[in-house]
Amino acid sequence: MSRGEQQITTPRARGFLYVGDVTIEPETKSWIWVLERKCEECGFDTRPFPVEDIAQLLREAAEPWPALLTHPLVRVRPQEDCWSALEYGCHVRDAFRTGVYRVHRMLQEDDPRFENWDQDETAVSERYDLQDPLVVASELLAAGTALADLYDTVQGVQWQRPGLRSDGAPFTVDSFGRYFVHDPMHHIADVQRGYERLSRVV
Repeated sequence: MSRGEQQITTPRARGFLYVGDVTIEPETKSWIWVLERKCEECGFDTRPFPVEDIAQLLREAAEPWPALLTHPLVRVRPQEDCWSALEYGCHVRDAFRTGVYRVHRMLQEDDPRFENWDQDETAVSERYDLQDPLVVASELLAAGTALADLYDTVQGVQWQRPGLRSDGAPFTVDSFGRYFVHDPMHHIADVQRGYERLSRVV
């Protein structure tokens, strides 16, 4: 998901490094298809593992982020239309927090409908580009652990408890967990590709 804000283009070597303050075009496509087939971009497949593995996969999806957020180019965008590692980290942290809220509601309420979370607007209003990477790393791990711990409590028929997105798309606790694990895993690959690109420019 390439988004956020953008500011200045600074020439470096043979390319450009982008930091800061022009709005990136929002992501509009739905990613629900990852429940049906392997993601060709990052290689993650949501289908083959048992539901009991979701909690551990969430922990594994959070674990690499502190290291990714200590890179010296953490605030730099690899290209104009792509978030920096810091912006991706903020997004993943907030996605984990949103996941805790939604799974808790599915476990406690009958057929909850979730309000839309505008990720692009949040990136702008919360100034993802100006946040402290060390604080973000700590908050991301805490939120990821909270969601994993919540999934550790799920048993039996609870896996099939439903919820609805604001667009009416249905989830269960099971399918939401599978869908959700893909997001931080995919963004790990996004950040790694971004750093590789920046290493060729700097």
